[in-house]
Amino acid sequence: VQLVESGGGLVQPGGSLTLSCAASGFTFSTYTMHWYRQSPGKEREWGATITSTGSSTSYADSVKGRFTISRDNAKYTMYLQMSSLKSEDTAVYYCMVDYVLRNYWGQGTQVTVSS
Repeated sequence: VQLVESGGGLVQPGGSLTLSCAASGFTFSTYTMHWYRQSPGKEREWGATITSTGSSTSYADSVKGRFTISRDNAKYTMYLQMSSLKSEDTAVYYCMVDYVLRNYWGQGTQVTVSS
């Protein structure tokens, strides 16, 4: 199982950014996927979840209404569209899959929201 995040960078407050998570090593279309993030000095926190078909999504209150999780099963890729970004969204963003009772994580991608 391999997960590779990309798309992070520096963005101004109020701006937008889209993250990608490329998956391999498992049948992507049959697994629920998750986005997490970790800010400096804080615990890693859950951000969003999408079911295997993409028919159902859920979000943490801190990102609801601003972030959209999606997936393209044909491309083995999950996305996180982020808008109305705030300084408190600055974090390393990770994708995760619970595969055979073990959590697999990517290496993370840094998002910095600053003017």
